[in-house]
Amino acid sequence: MINGIGVSPGISIGRALVFKRMQGKISSQLLNNEGEIFNEIKHFDHAVQLALEEIENLKSNSTIVLNNEEYAILETQTELINDPQIREDVIEKIRAEKINANDALLRVLDVIVQLFENMDDEYMRARSSDMKDIARRILKHLNQAENEDYTFEPDTIIIAEDLSPSDTITMDTTYVTGFATQTGSKTSHTAIIAKSKGIPALVNCGKQIHEIKDNDVIILDGTKGLLHVNPHENVLREYRVMITDYKKQTTELNLLKDKPAITTDGTRIVFSGNISSSSELENMFSYGAEGVGLLRTEMLFMDRDNFPDEDEQFEFYKTIALNARGKTVVVRTIDIGGDKHLPYFNLPAELNPFLGYRAIRICLDRKDLFITQLKAILRAAAFGDLKIMFPMISNLTEIREAKKILEEAKLRLIQQNINFNADIKVGIMIEIPSAAITADILAEEVSFFSIGTNDLCQYTLAVDRMNEKISHLYDPFNPGVLRLISNVIEQGRKYNVHVAMCGEMASDPLATQLLMGMGLEEFSMSAASIPAVKKIILYGSMEKAREICKHVMQMNSSVQIISYLEQTL
Repeated sequence: MINGIGVSPGISIGRALVFKRMQGKISSQLLNNEGEIFNEIKHFDHAVQLALEEIENLKSNSTIVLNNEEYAILETQTELINDPQIREDVIEKIRAEKINANDALLRVLDVIVQLFENMDDEYMRARSSDMKDIARRILKHLNQAENEDYTFEPDTIIIAEDLSPSDTITMDTTYVTGFATQTGSKTSHTAIIAKSKGIPALVNCGKQIHEIKDNDVIILDGTKGLLHVNPHENVLREYRVMITDYKKQTTELNLLKDKPAITTDGTRIVFSGNISSSSELENMFSYGAEGVGLLRTEMLFMDRDNFPDEDEQFEFYKTIALNARGKTVVVRTIDIGGDKHLPYFNLPAELNPFLGYRAIRICLDRKDLFITQLKAILRAAAFGDLKIMFPMISNLTEIREAKKILEEAKLRLIQQNINFNADIKVGIMIEIPSAAITADILAEEVSFFSIGTNDLCQYTLAVDRMNEKISHLYDPFNPGVLRLISNVIEQGRKYNVHVAMCGEMASDPLATQLLMGMGLEEFSMSAASIPAVKKIILYGSMEKAREICKHVMQMNSSVQIISYLEQTL
């Protein structure tokens, strides 16, 4: 049995097909003169053009029906391939190092891929697959390689080191009943596409996956994150029964997605989605989200060679506001630093970057950048219900300074006679223990809190969750973490400040009744996670949730807490 991360729920039984992809290789071929350099640049530009045409052909191909997520992925690839900075860097390497276009592209994109892969933020780290994919797409045309062609038999379970966006989009999944990859995360394209197609999937299965051979019998449990290879007949029999039960549950969940989340005793809970672009809105609403609880603005600043100006940012936020169906969109101001570096913004080297110059600290220091973003959000807020959320707040002074700069941004717009929403609501992320402990003090300055459990847990327990040696210590059910969360919710209720949660814990069904019992008003998560959590709320009562919370808060270890919550669930 192999353990992985279940990223698309469901169970499938089938035969393995080991998916192997040709990898780009450095040729070490040197160019001899200016004529060869000129021809190599021309060769590169031609390959880029062919890659763009290939994407356009995919988008217009009547035999490939693209859903919203797939179309958005191809749009992103077009933007990345058209990035003038990539072309400039490749040509510079061809000229300076006298290497061919193949080698220059591999070296340039390797740097970008490493940048993304070293990020702590799971969503941003998963975007490295986009860069790898456009490299393969361009390299294929540079080297005039043929498309890899696979024929799938019924009940095929694809086993791979990783699957690129191109793989998952162009693949005929008629007979594919599961994906399992060595690498990947909950926000990888394998996860996104598998969820959108309703195909069970596991990622991050580790090197054990290489032991699987073509035609091995596989049970893939995307709900529990398990992969059974050539299982005993008794295990197969049990899982066939589980598949029948799961199909019934899935039908039930689909019927619930449009229902408001109201407990059996009448308490209304709000469900929102976490997104990074307007292209994710339709998918978010299709799963029953009632608004955007977290709009990450970092992607607007990535994959470019300078900061986006006010007008470009305004158009980005305006598009989201117009497409949000009149629902609330919480816009988190830029959260860079730590693991998120911009190639054109030279952040200082730090011994502890996660404790250093990042997020609101950069914004307060670089007021010019901050005001530009705030003006753009204020302008876009005239077209929809946008709210502003400041990340990484640790004390009252930071909130007051940020709000002072916000007022200055408003004044500048008034002076420029530009329309904007002067009454925009302001909130903060609660992700630092000092903020959670002093929530009563901070409540005086804001309209809402959003608890970021990923960082709150990491900082409270002093655990780098990306460090394999200590990742087991990263535990959101630690009593210390739960007490901080409970305090934030309690103080929010006391001071009439709306409290949401946008961290991973919000999407964990094991935590749902506990958070309800604490009084959490809004759950914000990835779209596909909404129905399962909503079901628990619809069939649960606040009376029972408060009872569960009371018992948990008296317990002294996460082992005891998790065991109890599993029993109640």
